[in-house]
Amino acid sequence: MDVQNGLQAEELERTGPMLRAGTADDYTALGETMFAAVREGPSLYTERQRQAWVPAARSGEEWNARLGRQEIILSERGQEIEGFMTLAEGGYIDFAFIRPESQGTGLFRRLFEAIRQRAQQHGFNRLWVHASLTAKPAFSAMGFTILREEAVEVGGETLKRFEMEMTLPAQ
Repeated sequence: MDVQNGLQAEELERTGPMLRAGTADDYTALGETMFAAVREGPSLYTERQRQAWVPAARSGEEWNARLGRQEIILSERGQEIEGFMTLAEGGYIDFAFIRPESQGTGLFRRLFEAIRQRAQQHGFNRLWVHASLTAKPAFSAMGFTILREEAVEVGGETLKRFEMEMTLPAQ
């Protein structure tokens, strides 16, 4: 699936939110999208855990540098970013966040399919992720399997997550 699927922007708006590659101009909005997904959406983490994980919308040099080393696929409707997913070196999915109002719409699958296509174009033979409790079911539905359960300390709180992977077929 090509990111824009060969359709004109007007046609994409009728079929759903537009997917496109993220750029440096999007970094601040991506931090806000992540904040909304973690802090405002449904979660299996406590409020204290969510505050420790994402105390504020991410921004600044460190955030920009981290995103700058990854491919970003985002979804937008109008001028608002609804969700995004990133592909880092070695097939690692570093970020996968969708605003609460766009969760459950199939957007995760669309973003994932675009990331999977990019990974295959790069010749990666697997994708892997550290999935949160909330993201685990979505990654499982895409065919990921659990390698191990982990507990990580963030801001004085312990958060459970899962290292998961998916083998990609050879192209």
